[in-house]
Amino acid sequence: MNTEVQSFIQKHDLLGCIQCGRCTGGCPVNTRTDLNVRRIVYDALDESMLDELAKLPEVWDCTTCETCAIRCPKGLKPMEVLIGLRNILVESGVIQPTVRDALESAFREGNPWSKPKATRSDWMQGLDVKIAVPGEKVENLIFVCCTIAYDPKVQVIAQNFVKVLNKAGIDYGFVGDDEVCCASEIYNMGEVGEDGLFEMMVEDGTELLNSFDTTRIVTLSPHCYDALKNQYPDLQAEVIHYTHLLKEILEDEKLVFTKEFAQKIVFHDPCYLGKRNDVYDEPRYILNQIPGAEQVEFSRNRERSLCCEGGGGKMWAETESHKERLAEERVRDAKELGATILAVACPFCVLTLDDAVKAKGFEEEMQVMEILEIAGKLIE
Repeated sequence: MNTEVQSFIQKHDLLGCIQCGRCTGGCPVNTRTDLNVRRIVYDALDESMLDELAKLPEVWDCTTCETCAIRCPKGLKPMEVLIGLRNILVESGVIQPTVRDALESAFREGNPWSKPKATRSDWMQGLDVKIAVPGEKVENLIFVCCTIAYDPKVQVIAQNFVKVLNKAGIDYGFVGDDEVCCASEIYNMGEVGEDGLFEMMVEDGTELLNSFDTTRIVTLSPHCYDALKNQYPDLQAEVIHYTHLLKEILEDEKLVFTKEFAQKIVFHDPCYLGKRNDVYDEPRYILNQIPGAEQVEFSRNRERSLCCEGGGGKMWAETESHKERLAEERVRDAKELGATILAVACPFCVLTLDDAVKAKGFEEEMQVMEILEIAGKLIE
């Protein structure tokens, strides 16, 4: 067995797999693509198969929702095997043009969206936003996220958070133009390794964030939350998601929702907030403070939540399946519940689920809203 294959097997503990199939059985995208995680893990033990496995289109179907890891009785993370196979392709240069462009943009501009770094804070125009200064004490350092910073459809998340923080009198400061991608999706697209782009971005990001005198870093995206909390080992400040802070603000009555919002709301648990980090109660607490709203639950909720297919680099990697997307199945379930608002706490979920609502023709019956978008309407 060659050294490369042996290293791959040891890194991902492939010999620990008992081939029970629970990873494939629980995988949400397995129902609509050819992805068979158990088979790939088994075949990866064959030193002659590794390069061929990396070329399988279904390697890019994984959304890194972590269901496979949750289900594995041996405590393995089969999704990491797929990321490892993506890394083989990235190093060979044989990747989708959209993936290549995202990685190159992250290196050049500090974001995967091919947007100029100098326009990262354009969403702040017209708002009373406090920018943190390195070395000056600030209790809450706000980390925005590339998608929220650049996509007009989800900029409302950051804009409304500013309104919430100002209204509640919270001590805060945004990182501002110096902020760069957390590299969560860079990792998921396979740009990892001893000298990989992910490692470089983690090192640079850690140096930047540690330059601020802050008690905690507050992320707007669950993907940033997961990366900073779990993949930045040298960060000095505590990392929380904005739902932690908003729940705290509401509990302390620094902010009270007073406007009626007579809607039937169902909350979609983002994989990176729920399955990967066990944050389930905070979003529900916030939604339960909304006057006049009725809360309902999906049958598949919390750790059983159905993935929207927004993570794992899927914003840049296309799938070959033409079957119904999981996001479309999710909005169909919401419609059957009679929900008028499909609430989320993740920018990727907003984008995938909103597209699904349009694809299903449900626009007149249902609206996808990020929790901060709802909060913004209640304090205007």
